[in-house]
Amino acid sequence: MAVIEFDGVVKRYHGGPPVLDGLSLSLDQGEFLTCIGPSGCGKTTFLKIINRLLTYEQGSVCVQGRELPQWDPIKLRRSIGYVIQQIGLFPHMTVGENISYVLKITGIDRSARRQRALELLPLVGLPADLIDRHPRSLSGGQQQRVGVARALAADPEILLMDEPFGAVDEITRSNLQKQMQELHGKLQKTVVFVTHDIEEAMRLGTRVLLLNRGRIEQIGTPEEMLLHPAGEFVRTFFGFKNFTSFLHAETLEGFLNPNGTDKGYPRIRRDAALIEGVKMLFDHSADILTVTDEQGVTAGTFSLSGIKEAFLRRN
Repeated sequence: MAVIEFDGVVKRYHGGPPVLDGLSLSLDQGEFLTCIGPSGCGKTTFLKIINRLLTYEQGSVCVQGRELPQWDPIKLRRSIGYVIQQIGLFPHMTVGENISYVLKITGIDRSARRQRALELLPLVGLPADLIDRHPRSLSGGQQQRVGVARALAADPEILLMDEPFGAVDEITRSNLQKQMQELHGKLQKTVVFVTHDIEEAMRLGTRVLLLNRGRIEQIGTPEEMLLHPAGEFVRTFFGFKNFTSFLHAETLEGFLNPNGTDKGYPRIRRDAALIEGVKMLFDHSADILTVTDEQGVTAGTFSLSGIKEAFLRRN
């Protein structure tokens, strides 16, 4: 059974043209769907409909097997984690109080709320001793992590994220993306993640949804989107970022030479992103890397020529 299902959904604002125009798709448990497209394509509208923050004129939406009108809006929103770019932490509350706010309004006692906050802090990459600090004393990246922890406090099956990392610097953003990947791997929540950044969409999504004028241009795995575009719009949208997005989305696994031998080259794990392999080649002024498995055993070698050959072969 699909966790989220849209069937022919049409949404207009004030009687204008459709912002979502016959949208149909379904998400299974544990999927990480990144949603991308031009400004005004309907990304945030799509996200808000799932949480009943917006209504729609036609079609149907089911969440966890129930159509949206059958849900009590408050219960629905409390059962879905929601993270936005502005974070929205309460400045007068401590980190722990912010994280456990949803638990407080549902009647969970104080000690249990604090214990839950202490469990979540390391899960989002924060030290437990921040629990009694206030948001103003945290960096932007730390505040964003607190926002993610708050969204996870009630252990929701679904996590909605609306450009959550858009307001932080590039290094912090990259660290948050890695943290999100690890978190999804551990918890296997169903995630819908809206972004305007192609590389972020390709790096994080198990599937990618590309919208244009409220319609689906293509939905598929990062590899399908980049290497098998459904039409000219998809091809043009990715444009020159195609190859760099490809480097972020793919790992070394599919590009190593299994017959290569270790001759003292710099070493890298086969589950590293291609972009990390390329960076290591330049950092070490090397032509070849030794690729290892998770136990450190040599699995082959990697070089720039291997990327070129594989990329051309797939296209």
